[in-house]
Amino acid sequence: MKIPYQSFDVLHGEIHDELSNSFERVLSNNYFILGNELKQFEESFAKYVGTKYAIGCGNGLEALHLILRAMNIGEGDEVIVPSNTYIASALAISYAGATPVFVEPKIETFTIDPERIEEKITSRTKAIMVVHLYGRVCDMDSICAVAKKHNLPIIEDAAQAHGATYKGKQAGSFGIASGFSFYPGKNLGALGDAGAVVTDNKDIAEKVLCLRNYGSKVKYYHEYKGYNSRLDELQAAFLNAKLPYLNKWNDRRKEIANRLINEVKNPSIILPLPNDKDYSSVWHIFAVRCKNREALQEYLNENGIGTLKHYPLPMHLQKAYAELSIPKGALPIAEEISETQLSLPVFYGMSDEQVDYLIEKLNSFVG
Repeated sequence: MKIPYQSFDVLHGEIHDELSNSFERVLSNNYFILGNELKQFEESFAKYVGTKYAIGCGNGLEALHLILRAMNIGEGDEVIVPSNTYIASALAISYAGATPVFVEPKIETFTIDPERIEEKITSRTKAIMVVHLYGRVCDMDSICAVAKKHNLPIIEDAAQAHGATYKGKQAGSFGIASGFSFYPGKNLGALGDAGAVVTDNKDIAEKVLCLRNYGSKVKYYHEYKGYNSRLDELQAAFLNAKLPYLNKWNDRRKEIANRLINEVKNPSIILPLPNDKDYSSVWHIFAVRCKNREALQEYLNENGIGTLKHYPLPMHLQKAYAELSIPKGALPIAEEISETQLSLPVFYGMSDEQVDYLIEKLNSFVG
């Protein structure tokens, strides 16, 4: 049996006609940038997340960058960010001219450890960027308490957490503003690059609207040195077609993840924490840890099961961030995760037989 790491065959197959109709509608309208499709998606997505505003943009990285620019965070400033996230979170901070300050996660959850944040706060700290990594919302009560104590805003990187909740509240609705990605592989994915900023803050929303469009509210009149970061009509139309199905797709991911957590009994494989009354992950990534990760990956691949490593080299050891001069060993939790984490296939369209096969092979692995 073959199980790819990810497949869109069933997901897109079930809504093929709706996607085709979306394309035909945009083509027939002959309006491709900042039109009604985008307006409709922005309204629908803001309602879904539970915020007043949603502003479509080019991708998830640009969403975070636009938030930082709108908040006037720049040169000489610091922004706290988890040490084990994807590099886009840190790049947004760097693009704004600020410095990312890495804080270790809790290894059990992969999300930033609230108890480690305070020790990294300085007079230059201007925000805490939390990342709802792999589809699990961070411990927002504890983080909000630290942020309130130090009068710091929270920015959410919710790129992997569409529909995830903490105590019934949606990812993206906790901070002053949040960035989402609609990269095709996300739980809510476009058919190309796309992103959005969501916020309840009117000033941030209005500034992001300008910044994404060359710094302009009125054509040819520019208030800021802005960017070209607009979510186009075609991708907005595809997202409009997909959004009503997001909860259904997430529910299937939860079913698969629940089976893996309950039925995999191999002591050499460390499983992620299950969902509970407070945390409802949408399992964008189902991450296990294994001391003999390379052997596990090779074994699964030999048995036709696709896997990925998220992420094999932590940010502080990347050449791109060599100027921070953070040596190997300085952030041991991020390093351990990078050396032991393996992502298993969990996607809408996996059959029960494929889930059975995956469980069987995981239980048969000798690490």
